[in-house]
Amino acid sequence: MATTSYSGIGRYNYELLPLSLCSITSCPCHSSPSKALVPARPRVVKLNFVFDGRKSVLRLGRDGGLARRRVITAVARVEPEQLGEENANQEVNKGDKLSENEDLLSEQQQKASQLRKRIVFGLGIGVSVGGVVLAGGWVFTAFMAAAVFVGAREYFDLVRSRGITAGMTPPPRYVSRVCSIICAVMPIITLYFGQIDVSVTFAAFVVAMALLLQRGNPRFAQLSSTMFGLFYCGYLPSFWVKLRCGLAAPALNTRIGASWPILLGGQAHWTIGLVACLISISSIIAADTYAFLGGKTFGRTPLTSISPKKTWEGTITGLGGCVATSIILSKIFCWPTSLISAIAFGVLNFFGSIFGDLTESMIKRDAGVKDSGSLIPGHGGILDRVDSYIFTGALAYSFVKILPLYGANQSLTLGQRIHSDLYMKSLLAVNTLVFLNTTFIYLWASCIVSLAVIPYIAG
Repeated sequence: MATTSYSGIGRYNYELLPLSLCSITSCPCHSSPSKALVPARPRVVKLNFVFDGRKSVLRLGRDGGLARRRVITAVARVEPEQLGEENANQEVNKGDKLSENEDLLSEQQQKASQLRKRIVFGLGIGVSVGGVVLAGGWVFTAFMAAAVFVGAREYFDLVRSRGITAGMTPPPRYVSRVCSIICAVMPIITLYFGQIDVSVTFAAFVVAMALLLQRGNPRFAQLSSTMFGLFYCGYLPSFWVKLRCGLAAPALNTRIGASWPILLGGQAHWTIGLVACLISISSIIAADTYAFLGGKTFGRTPLTSISPKKTWEGTITGLGGCVATSIILSKIFCWPTSLISAIAFGVLNFFGSIFGDLTESMIKRDAGVKDSGSLIPGHGGILDRVDSYIFTGALAYSFVKILPLYGANQSLTLGQRIHSDLYMKSLLAVNTLVFLNTTFIYLWASCIVSLAVIPYIAG
């Protein structure tokens, strides 16, 4: 009479493997192997033993590829005299092939899941950033301050990582925390005072004195990494605030501004700074996207050893996509009006993005890490997402300020000039009220931040 016994965990489809029962279980009439098969770590595996007369069958779950290979290999090695050497090799090869196929399928599923995460969170970040850029003012500045603070924390964590500290002495932890706070305050100072040159100089002096007067033996590596952190994580991102909020001249030729709702600011809301920000950010996104697609499709020649995955083919494709996006958006926003200026603006944005990306890649390579953090699922840390924007803000702001692109190149009619004068007078009155309100808010926020910052530095 047939007797059936099952032992298993999980829900799987089954495949049958005939083998001798005594190769898995010990029996008084048969000697067991000298070495017991002990798994390296516990795994959830489904094993079904079926006894049917003289035959014994071992059933394995379809997803237990590694366990299947181990069991088949173990059976082939334990009783080669019963399976035969040729049959044993066949069983081992079969287990290897099954395991490779299942590992490949698992890797493909993991990549697909990672891609879905990148797309979902990328779209969410893109929509959020677009709304913040359109809002401008304190909304944009607060967002920048938060991003700068997190990015500065990631930077100083990379500086203190094992890969970098093997060749240098990192700055003390309290100095890193103070510098992170200083970097976060820089965008706020930029919005409030319009420039941060004096503030940055004073902050750098204070930090340098703190490093030189610390206990022990101060190192130049501590000073250089800290100064670069203030420049890289605080000073450069603040130019985005100057670009978005500092260039308040109206983009009078922008058609979107003419139809913009009055409740949302009307045409006066569409300034040169807003248009330049939108074109610059969109060009960088296009550059990254086209560089990725071009590298995947045509990539053959490595660009640099700093980032082995970047290729010359992808870089050229990204440059073309960046310039094309800049030209298209210049036609939509009617700024800049010159084709040469639009091309130059796109080229400048591209070079700022590629060098920002390579700079962050160099820091991560020295630190021996793949991502700067794990804040954004599927993307890594803040620095992994904003590395292309760090240098671009300063370059875009300088491009707009140095070249006569707003005002001189916009052929204004008499009505537009009158409208511009009225706009500037109303803007002055509004700024006066905003100044009084923001002074009170600034003092109140300073008290709240001080209460939160002092325990953070002390801890």
